[in-house]
Amino acid sequence: VQLQAYGGGLVQAGGSLRLSCAAPGRNFGYYTMAWFRQAPGKEREFVAAISWPKMPTLYSGSVKGRFTISRDNAKNTVSLQMNSLKPEDTAVYYCAASLNYSRDDSNYNYWGQGTQVTVSS
Repeated sequence: VQLQAYGGGLVQAGGSLRLSCAAPGRNFGYYTMAWFRQAPGKEREFVAAISWPKMPTLYSGSVKGRFTISRDNAKNTVSLQMNSLKPEDTAVYYCAASLNYSRDDSNYNYWGQGTQVTVSS
């Protein structure tokens, strides 16, 4: 599975950005798709994940209520709508795919190249 993330950029605090990740190939619907992020000098952290129908979406506590993850299996894409952005959301954001339903990045086998999100105060 090859993943390509895009949509990052520079935004002021309180603004919004939408990240998307394309995953060309078959069987996209079988995968849990997730977003992780890594800020400078920090470890990579889980942001959100979306899996099969009837499985609840997962969010980290720091983004819940502000970010929304969604997927379009017909287009093989997953998106992350980020609202009410804060400077602490500044990071490189990665999309990832796994056959497991998990918040743990060690369970994700496929990763995109990352897209930079910078939130200015």
